[in-house]
Amino acid sequence: MPLTLLSRRERVLFFFFALLLLLAVAGPSLPSPGSGGAPFADERDWFGLPHAMDVLSNLPFAALGVWGLRWLHWHDQAHEHVQDAVPLHHAVAQPPVNLLDCAWMFFAGLVITAAGSAFYHLQPDALRLAADRAGMTVAFAGLIGCAVCERVSARAGWPAAWFVLGAGLLAVAVCQETGNVMPWALVQFGGMLLVLVLALARPAQGAIGLRLGWVIFFYALAKLFELSDRAIYEATHHLLAGHSLKHLAAALAALPVLHALQAMGRQTLRHNPGAAAVTA
Repeated sequence: MPLTLLSRRERVLFFFFALLLLLAVAGPSLPSPGSGGAPFADERDWFGLPHAMDVLSNLPFAALGVWGLRWLHWHDQAHEHVQDAVPLHHAVAQPPVNLLDCAWMFFAGLVITAAGSAFYHLQPDALRLAADRAGMTVAFAGLIGCAVCERVSARAGWPAAWFVLGAGLLAVAVCQETGNVMPWALVQFGGMLLVLVLALARPAQGAIGLRLGWVIFFYALAKLFELSDRAIYEATHHLLAGHSLKHLAAALAALPVLHALQAMGRQTLRHNPGAAAVTA
């Protein structure tokens, strides 16, 4: 699509992604701080499970991912029920399809993240770290797509999600092959900078009320826990480590997405209470 046919926000988004891509290709190389096997504070085994807390603390990712996927499945069925029950001239307004597609990607990515992160923490090394980051990329791409749908335009969300997914997976491969972590850092921190800026923008037409500020809060809290891994482990007398808490805080970033989707679902039920009988 020619740039002249894009809205102002869509053009700004396009140039932002182009800038990140340029920096990833032409920017300086940033060596990886470790081989992927850097020690974590809590190395305890439980009943033969290595690094048990860092492995098991990924369960919230899986739980929230399954919850979200189940809700989306219910919504699809409820929407079909409403469309069949309501006359065409009284059709119920629905959120943009792109937003729901991005939500599917996000929640599926949470399940993949749980598997990839658990796989990595069982025996941390560079190859397993790449698998961990690849899973994170799927969830991150879906989140960026939802944020773009909410604050830029519905039509821009799905392409943005696929751009971030492709760029993220390529960045993981580059880091694994060359040790240059710069492309991955641009995907991760550039993406969160984008979410932060979008959180300050007015909602776009068709927005469902996703509170991006809470997403940023949980992400920042997760980073704080990650940086305080050993300090928290010592302060809690080896009860919990910061890295395990990081997983919990990062998983909680899914709650604002779930809350917005469920609020949208309640509107569907108000239009047609019979849709409540539809189960996932």
